[in-house]
Amino acid sequence: MLAELPFLLIQLMYTLVSADQEFHFNGFQSNNISLGGVAIITPNGLLKLTNSTFVAGQAFYSNSITFKNKDSLKNGTNSSLVYSFSTTFVFAIVPKYSQVSAHGMSFVIAPTKDLSAAAPSEYLGIFNPTSNGNASSHVFAVELDTFRNLQFQDINDNHVGIDINSLNSSVSRPAGYFDDVNEEFQNLTLPGGQIMQLWVEYSDLEKQINVTLAPIKIGKPKKPLLSLRYDLDKIINEEMYVGFSSTTGTLAFAAHYVLGWSFMVNGMARELELSKLPKLPRIGPKKKHIFLTIELPLILVIILLLTISGIVYYRWRKKKFAEVLEDWEIEYGPHRFKYKDLYVATEGFDDKELLGIGGFGRVYRGVLPVSKIEVAVKRDSHESRQGMREFIAEIVSIGRLRHRNIVQLLGYCRRKGELLLVYDYMPNGSLDRFLHNSPDIMLNWKQRLRVIKGVAAGLKYLHQDWDQVVIHRDVKASNVLLDIDMNARLGDFGLSRLYDHGTDTQTTHVVGTIGYLAPEHARTGKATTSTDVYSFGAFLLEVVCGRRPIDVRKEVLLVDQVCSLWNKGEIIQAVDHKLGVDYVVEEVELVLKLGLLCSCVDPNVRPSMQQVVQYLGGYEQLPELSDLSISQTGFTFENDTVDVLTTSTQSYSVVESFLSSGR
Repeated sequence: MLAELPFLLIQLMYTLVSADQEFHFNGFQSNNISLGGVAIITPNGLLKLTNSTFVAGQAFYSNSITFKNKDSLKNGTNSSLVYSFSTTFVFAIVPKYSQVSAHGMSFVIAPTKDLSAAAPSEYLGIFNPTSNGNASSHVFAVELDTFRNLQFQDINDNHVGIDINSLNSSVSRPAGYFDDVNEEFQNLTLPGGQIMQLWVEYSDLEKQINVTLAPIKIGKPKKPLLSLRYDLDKIINEEMYVGFSSTTGTLAFAAHYVLGWSFMVNGMARELELSKLPKLPRIGPKKKHIFLTIELPLILVIILLLTISGIVYYRWRKKKFAEVLEDWEIEYGPHRFKYKDLYVATEGFDDKELLGIGGFGRVYRGVLPVSKIEVAVKRDSHESRQGMREFIAEIVSIGRLRHRNIVQLLGYCRRKGELLLVYDYMPNGSLDRFLHNSPDIMLNWKQRLRVIKGVAAGLKYLHQDWDQVVIHRDVKASNVLLDIDMNARLGDFGLSRLYDHGTDTQTTHVVGTIGYLAPEHARTGKATTSTDVYSFGAFLLEVVCGRRPIDVRKEVLLVDQVCSLWNKGEIIQAVDHKLGVDYVVEEVELVLKLGLLCSCVDPNVRPSMQQVVQYLGGYEQLPELSDLSISQTGFTFENDTVDVLTTSTQSYSVVESFLSSGR
């Protein structure tokens, strides 16, 4: 009897703990849930974590949970021990556009319910660049990820993963479940608007985590989707908070809902009463009720005959007026617009819809006739030295870019010798207009800094976070467009190059704009991510100083002028006089010094765009330029390069766009 006493004490202790560490919600009320970010509880009891803004949303159970007792007995000695726990919740991810969502949601166990320091987007509102992967975070999470992020080695854009102190999942698997009949794997689409249920269980004896996913109607499968043997004793503190976190993207909006939630320490969480769960908002128009009448059979026959006649006529007319489409273009079909639709959208390419004229050709504003979406249409007639097939393949590749700071390429149209590119419409036009061509409109420092951070985030995505490396090759103020909220979008990928991660770029024609060209690019014609960083450095100085990177008539480089002021300890004198004194001195000095660092002649000294984002976000300290042994000569072009640039017959463009001269 005495030998069994320690075991009986443990069992009694577990029973007492579990009595206080259990909750069960079939729908939610504000008095038992703490909300953060954009999360809300709807009037009918739905927990809605995200909306259409680029902000994270969190919701935690209001009270902390006791996960272990430091005085418990384990194997006859005093030791900290994480109790077994289990939870289940019903959720739905409803995308704005069919099966397109970013970035996902997660169940979280954290030492605090205040995650305001966490970053949105790819960090799921749980971590930031500093805390991700940090053993002191003490975070356990199960992610339902709907965006593939190579930075975290995601397996795809529709997976479930177990995260321990990091978004690099310890184990992950495509979303789905094993049926109970023959254990065959059945795929599920997380961002499909379907209501699903997730179970998370941890056994303190086996040190095993099981995660199971299933559609709401079939119940819990016997075989879990994920299993991981891991001792959570060093991860979970004595007191922790449990809840949910979610983020969404600027181009792929999705609403993340939790309908019900059950949780228990040292036992199995109670099953949810599915019939009592709140209903999701109706998707699409309300169904119309049709009342039967005596004339209904006759009406249906007439409608059927008219429909058949319409289909026959439509197919005949479509065949008669079909466009010439080569076989190799079929795979790019979803990105090809009809010329007739673009003609109608721009009112016949009327001059009153003309937005501007650039190296590519004329740019028109348009409204697509069916969707009523505003677009910008670039139109040009050309004979490119690059083969049409290779060109369109690359355009389609760039069209797959998805980032809040990248202008979305929607598609193209080809008609005889004419090429048209269709982009998202940016109502505020280019940044160049605000800096140099609109004396009555002035961007304040807060707006300029937000533009800088936006362009930096877009370039980081192009260089590192997408499936391929994209070198823009023409980063400048006129290619930075501003949306209706004055957010920066990097556009005009007419000169860009793509290559696979880990491979080297090839020498090509020198393309770009005077003042933004890196010296090694002007000499060798080889474009790299480092040459983009140089262009970004010139862009930084241009935004802060309100002057173009080069005065061609005076043969003066802006980077030389700023560097001279830095050497004198007067770098703040370079700031745009139109700002007056309405700016943060420390922020201006940081951006100016970062502009000089990015503009260094030695490409090995320039930072990567990931480092640039960390410097601007305050996650990493900018090195002192003097510590890098950089003098004014470190920012100046060599004499032969200056001669080439200043004797060009072009005012700002080194060469014509590849659309007229090839790449």
